[in-house]
Amino acid sequence: MKEKAKVYLDTSVISALFDSRTPERQQLTKLMWELLKDYDVYISEIVTEELDAVSEDRRKSFYAAVEGFSVLRVTDEIKSLATEYVRQGIFPEKYFDDALHVAIASANNIGYLLSWNFKHLVKVKLVALVNSTKDYQPVEIIAPPEL
Repeated sequence: MKEKAKVYLDTSVISALFDSRTPERQQLTKLMWELLKDYDVYISEIVTEELDAVSEDRRKSFYAAVEGFSVLRVTDEIKSLATEYVRQGIFPEKYFDDALHVAIASANNIGYLLSWNFKHLVKVKLVALVNSTKDYQPVEIIAPPEL
């Protein structure tokens, strides 16, 4: 049996599933959500911390949506890789959590990081360069409709 591809979701994707302020993005996210059954889906403790910060009603909806997804921990190895991304200028220091999302996907050999947050997640070639020097596979950072 063929192994499923691995997908990591950042918080922007989960939030978009319920955000009626951007109906097109919400619809595209819902369509992508239907495809997730064909993938091994991961989130991280960074995501759960961000989900914990929203109102109780939203939090319940968010957690219901991600039920069954594997939650990955932030290890010292991941912090070190994220720090290297910041040191190399791939991410500004104030967006360290974005660097952590990419490092989590990289360190866990996850092929796709899905995000609607492209402001600081677009330097894919630089991420791939750093990953190659650290013996990590490249990560494709894509919007949900690209899955």
